[in-house]
Amino acid sequence: MEATNTANRYQTIAAIATASGMAGIGIIRLSGPDALTIASRLFPNHSWEDHPHAKLHLAKIINTDGSILDEVLVAVFRAPHSYTGEDLVEINAHGSSFILTEILHLLLSAGAELAQPGEFTQRAFLNGKMDLSQAEAVADLIHSTNAVQHRYAINQMKGGIRDQIAGLRRKLVDFASLIELELDFSEEDVEFANRDHLLALLTEINLRINQLINSFELGEAVRHGIHTVIAGKPNAGKSTLLNALLGEERAIVSDIPGTTRDTIEEQLNINGIVFRLVDTAGIRDTEDMIEASGVQRTLRSIEQSSILIYVADLGAVSSQSLSNELLPIVQDGQEVVLVANKYDLYPGVRLSSLSNSLVKPENIIPLSALHGTGLETLRSKLFELASHRHSLQEFSVLINARHRAILGRAREALHTVEAGLLSGLQTDLVAQSLREGIYELGQVSGEVSSDELLGNIFGKFCIGK
Repeated sequence: MEATNTANRYQTIAAIATASGMAGIGIIRLSGPDALTIASRLFPNHSWEDHPHAKLHLAKIINTDGSILDEVLVAVFRAPHSYTGEDLVEINAHGSSFILTEILHLLLSAGAELAQPGEFTQRAFLNGKMDLSQAEAVADLIHSTNAVQHRYAINQMKGGIRDQIAGLRRKLVDFASLIELELDFSEEDVEFANRDHLLALLTEINLRINQLINSFELGEAVRHGIHTVIAGKPNAGKSTLLNALLGEERAIVSDIPGTTRDTIEEQLNINGIVFRLVDTAGIRDTEDMIEASGVQRTLRSIEQSSILIYVADLGAVSSQSLSNELLPIVQDGQEVVLVANKYDLYPGVRLSSLSNSLVKPENIIPLSALHGTGLETLRSKLFELASHRHSLQEFSVLINARHRAILGRAREALHTVEAGLLSGLQTDLVAQSLREGIYELGQVSGEVSSDELLGNIFGKFCIGK
């Protein structure tokens, strides 16, 4: 959608604010300077001009032919104490799509304009009810599917990321002001900004920016799930393990080697972190063209994974054979968990003897996929590995790709400032890069923004929000 222009902001907009489909209750939202007047036209015996703020009132909506369309609850929120900062009316009707659509048509006939996607939240931003990062958090909150994702979205709505970045930006602005003052007195060769202090500040800011950028990996994992592959040789117990973790018979289990010919993907939620578990074909040399194709898919899936769960049959593995199996497939930076399966049959095996340069001793999990023993230990290990770079108690996790790109550009500009200071670059050139860094940081909260940017952000919202 195009960004709401100044003229449109003075129109009164209406939309159905609840999801489509049958429901007990549905909400129609009306916002703008004429919201109370337009709402009154649907209720001939009631004027909303004098209605108390934020109080529910039972009323009947009258159709154009004089018949009763529905009995509803109406709430009035007066500017500036509303979601949008404007006069706002919410009509709580029965959730029939017919009823909601008819009420919306009545509002449009009474003078309202149909709201564009995200226009209510955009007006909240334009009217100073929230900054841009908080507005984006509304969308993240709507789409949250687990407790951790919800928690990060709520923190962003409260201004968590915004406040941190705004604090960094204020410090830069203070120094930039001193440098700009130097430029005004350039003929007098005076220095107001202590270069050592500025370098120390740049080090502090870049450290925090790097922490936020690095946290984006966890943010993405929370949003989309961590790609986790279950691999191993045929008949090691991979499919049995997948079924045990999911608590259902998702994969076919057989004693016949090569039963799994294709990848099977399912989601596993552990304490709010979603793992995209992929069960794969057993890795071995085979002349069966279909099985060989499955093995190739296994190898490609392993290349793309963040965590590799390698399942080994304790009765058929040694330290040397394990190294030979893992060496060709483990990727740089990949976390490897060795599931020592069928441990119930071989309790005397020393697990430490299986560790090598590719598998840490603490990542070896004794387990019986068939009987389910050791599953909780494996779940705890997966959760630990997923969050080892960032504490899940730390709210400062970047979950927005736009913020990630902004911080990347800000970091580049500030690196240029740092390099310029160290090389003795002219003050005006240093000041230009400093301005760029300040500008980029301001884009997070919307202190600096364009109509195109706003249109792109709010156009992704659903209508009614």
